[in-house]
Amino acid sequence: MAPVLELKGITKRFPGVLANDHIDLTLNKGEILVLLGENGAGKSTLMNILYGLYQPTEGEIWVNGQHIQVHSPTDAIKAGIGMVHQHFMLIPVFTVTENVMLGDETTKAGGFLDHEAAAKKILQISEQYHLEVDPNTYVQDLPVGVQQRVEIIKLLYREADILIFDEPTAVLTPQEADELFVIMHELVNQGKSIIFITHKLREVLDVADRIMVVRRGKIVGETKPAEADQNQLASMMVGRAVQLDIDKIPAKLGDVVLSVNDLVVTDEQNQVTVDSISLEVRAGEILGIAGVQGNGQTELVEAITGLRKPISGAILLLDQDISHSSPRHITELGIAHVPEDRQKDGLVLSFPIYENMVLCTYYTPPFAKGINLDYKKIYENADKLIKDFDVRTPNAQTNVGSLSGGNQQKVIIARELSRPIKFLVASQPTRGLDVGSIEYIHSRIIQKRDEGCAVMVVSPELDEIMQLSDRIAVMYRGKVLAILDADKVTKEEIGLYMAGITPQSKPVSQTA
Repeated sequence: MAPVLELKGITKRFPGVLANDHIDLTLNKGEILVLLGENGAGKSTLMNILYGLYQPTEGEIWVNGQHIQVHSPTDAIKAGIGMVHQHFMLIPVFTVTENVMLGDETTKAGGFLDHEAAAKKILQISEQYHLEVDPNTYVQDLPVGVQQRVEIIKLLYREADILIFDEPTAVLTPQEADELFVIMHELVNQGKSIIFITHKLREVLDVADRIMVVRRGKIVGETKPAEADQNQLASMMVGRAVQLDIDKIPAKLGDVVLSVNDLVVTDEQNQVTVDSISLEVRAGEILGIAGVQGNGQTELVEAITGLRKPISGAILLLDQDISHSSPRHITELGIAHVPEDRQKDGLVLSFPIYENMVLCTYYTPPFAKGINLDYKKIYENADKLIKDFDVRTPNAQTNVGSLSGGNQQKVIIARELSRPIKFLVASQPTRGLDVGSIEYIHSRIIQKRDEGCAVMVVSPELDEIMQLSDRIAVMYRGKVLAILDADKVTKEEIGLYMAGITPQSKPVSQTA
């Protein structure tokens, strides 16, 4: 039987960049093919070509033994190819039905939209593939994991047989990711074929039937889960041995740098999201904040960095109250912030790298002379940081929005860690990054800790929290249920706290 999909010699050149280099790929019916590679390896470019968003410089696409031309997503959909993007293509103020119908509207007599018929079809798809979505709910009211189901339903509604999942778990909690894998297996059991793009090694081994590894635009290897482990896959991705386990010396504790006392913070709906939290972070230690996303971590970080004003309580930096200070003043006092949403809060995507590298310091010497910017110094700074922090880019003039996610994160890390700081708060510092970038960013965070900086790391990834932290504070529904020594607690115990379950044998502590 012929493969359902064949890519033959696909090559894509951008100015100064060879993104795909004569790639050959096959996908069989009822198969989950994982395309594994670092950020910037060319995975998404290849899939954007398959979906008609880019045109190949060379190469051919074959579907079910037929050579096809894919000039647009419309052509891809007609050929039975659908794509779930990393950043969802949904309109929040529309219902599920309205989002699914958009561009493929069902009408009734008189040319009016037939919402009822569309909703009925959505329910049928939802039941057939165990997707559990209410057609009448507004998308803005759905959890992220359910929004992703809506994206999948959009493809099935258009009768796609080849489904592309581009970094689908980047915005999901571990529980939502597990639910997605169940859905993916149900899809292939019913005859669909899936290309799954990721850089998360554990996911690869959990979900793949076959694995192809992309490095710097080329296919460098193919294997199966039964024939590989995480270390082998990491080496194939990066082209060298990768240290998956974090190696760090015992913490050398100094004075209290950040102190949070009875802090109360609300969200945009005036709901309390940080509920009387107290904690301390000392020089030379990493305090990890564990918890399922949405339990107040975002608002806590925003309060510490001046982006959200607390209702009550105090935030002290070296005994100075910064509870109501501006973000600029907090930055000038020596707090560095790696935000959870790098594109929204960490970068100006339309600016070149050299300007993003000085967003916190552009108005100070040596980058400014009075009211004039010294671009020579700004360029020199960018070139140095690009080299020191291994940012993969043609040059410092490149717009930061054109970089891969991992390299965008390195720009933020370079900017924040290259200036004198007393306290670093890193919120989901490796979200959506590949194993090589994760290894690098972890090493930089530990380096700051070993230099005597106080560090707070916020992450829903329990493995990351367990490996990086000296102490772990677990947040649940706006409260800190416990603060625990990382080397004296198990992942299972933390998991219970994350679910709001306090073991009777463990006293709850609200303070450090």
